[in-house]
Amino acid sequence: MTSRSPHFRNRTRTRVRTTPVLIALNKPYDVLTQFTDDQGRATLKDFVPISDVYPAGRLDRNSEGLLLLTNDGKLQARIAEPRFGLEKTYWVQVEGLPKPEQLQQLRDGVVLNDGLTAPALIQQISEPELWLRQPPVRYRAHIPTSWLAITIREGRNRQVRRMTAAVGLPTLRLVRVQIGPWQLGNLQPGQWQELPVAL
Repeated sequence: MTSRSPHFRNRTRTRVRTTPVLIALNKPYDVLTQFTDDQGRATLKDFVPISDVYPAGRLDRNSEGLLLLTNDGKLQARIAEPRFGLEKTYWVQVEGLPKPEQLQQLRDGVVLNDGLTAPALIQQISEPELWLRQPPVRYRAHIPTSWLAITIREGRNRQVRRMTAAVGLPTLRLVRVQIGPWQLGNLQPGQWQELPVAL
């Protein structure tokens, strides 16, 4: 297992691999899911010093958690393409106290501007033990928040955020904790490790 501390920075991707490799990264908040940016924003290059690996799927700039990267095109497709139906689980902090009918809407499918979402696994959970986000989620004493575990098989752009907003539960924080058999585990923001290449 190989890991790097959250403070590790290496802007020169020097390690080149010719054999298949799979990397798990805990993507920090406010980091783009790409290796270059002409506006000087934080990218994967600031955390992953391995050449020729690419994200298997997307994770929004303002979302956190598990991101898989690989240099294997077939594995990348198996992970990222919705037709393979790989489950992705998120811990989601939402504004408000969910009503049973709102949770059922999420389970059954929500109509978005790009169509009806597939059924999802939805569970209300206690606040998980997570690292402090920088900047922290806005706090408003008069508005309660709740946490949901949401598992989907699709991969639409900002899908989870749009789903919760559609049922009246705006997302405040979103952390992906699992993709298929791979879990975030104890990785802290900015840390990465190599995984067995198997699916």
